[in-house]
Amino acid sequence: MAVPQPAMMLPRELIHDTINLSTKPTAKIHYTFAAGKDLQLHTSTLVVFLNGLMSDKTSWLPVMSGVIRGQSENFPSLLAYDRYGQGLTEDRDPQDHGREGGYGHDVADVVRDLNQLIIQIAHDKMDKNLEQLQLVLVANSIGCAIARLYAQSYPGSVTALLLLDPMMANSNFGWWPDPDSEDFEPKELPSDVTVEMLREQRAKFAAIFAPHVVNKEGLDRRNLADLLPYSDRPSLVGKGGRQPLLVIVEHDHERFAQESLQAMGTPISLSMKYSNPLWHSYNQGLCKITDPKTAVGPIVAKNCGHFVQRDDPAFVVDQLLSLLGRVVVL
Repeated sequence: MAVPQPAMMLPRELIHDTINLSTKPTAKIHYTFAAGKDLQLHTSTLVVFLNGLMSDKTSWLPVMSGVIRGQSENFPSLLAYDRYGQGLTEDRDPQDHGREGGYGHDVADVVRDLNQLIIQIAHDKMDKNLEQLQLVLVANSIGCAIARLYAQSYPGSVTALLLLDPMMANSNFGWWPDPDSEDFEPKELPSDVTVEMLREQRAKFAAIFAPHVVNKEGLDRRNLADLLPYSDRPSLVGKGGRQPLLVIVEHDHERFAQESLQAMGTPISLSMKYSNPLWHSYNQGLCKITDPKTAVGPIVAKNCGHFVQRDDPAFVVDQLLSLLGRVVVL
């Protein structure tokens, strides 16, 4: 289920349409696009927004609207889309036909589709080819894994990335100690957490988030840890052979702990002792996949949970505009 978004009036520059990828001509993808205005830089800049599993392109509309309204005469081209089987894109990925039930395309397939989408949108809407673009990827959750794998798979294509609370791509969501391991020490648990509570939380998270759990769009995550086994490598190669600009944003630890308590019954002490520090360490690693001089973060999005673009779109707009200000025409 997509994360609900507040009703809002959208700028007229945002156009909603469908497209058939030339590589998968039998299926339509729904997208939202705004053509950039004015400055030479912005006529060649394309910002692509990448969804998580539990959100769709509507989660980016407040951010896209904020960019347009805040920079009404000077903003880049903006693109958000729903992957196959997600949001308004009802068509399934054609290549999923005949595959194991619930396990269709993987993140590498999504990356190839994304590249084809960018090629066609750049040609049809911007009269550009991929080499002429300043490509900026803005992502949340598993969308960050997609953005990162895209930058790895197409070196020299990405100018900048803004990653909002990236999922730990190499994790099976076993964030907490395993009570069945030989080195487990019950006395190390927070005082308000019993072994039984620990087992319950591990089971709850595994049932929803573990890589083998199927999802509506048929995105197979079972090999994601093989595709992205490390947080801190390999280094990315960006536009012009330079390493791309990178901004890492993470959730507010207290807000996330409260949301985990409400949604999953997770004791706050478990989140604060285990999952938040582990996630923060992963984000610190991500800052090493580019030149340290061009990496920013991890920045804490105050009062934001995992869906940063939902909880504070204005913050995301500010981060994006600041990042765009650092983009140089190559």
